[in-house]
Amino acid sequence: MFKRIRSIDHPVAICFEGEALVAQAGDTVAAALLSHGTIAFRQSAEAKADRGPYCLIGNCFDCLVEIDGIPNQQACRVQVHEGMRIERQIGLTRLKVDDES
Repeated sequence: MFKRIRSIDHPVAICFEGEALVAQAGDTVAAALLSHGTIAFRQSAEAKADRGPYCLIGNCFDCLVEIDGIPNQQACRVQVHEGMRIERQIGLTRLKVDDES
């Protein structure tokens, strides 16, 4: 289990799956979720198996989540910000592309 070494001195309010959480300013989304005991960030496309952070440096893509309505975000590479809304990613998702019309 992951555990925060120091207390939070610069709190940031975030929301994961509808639950309010407090993270440390400067934390990545992955660090914030892991410190709250969350280890399953998404489900694989075919087997629907739980997946979570593996490499924590952006190489493996196992930590993909939806952040503020945008899917396929690497939780290990995005820093938390006040009011951030994070959802688990279930199976395949489509990239949201701006309408070109």
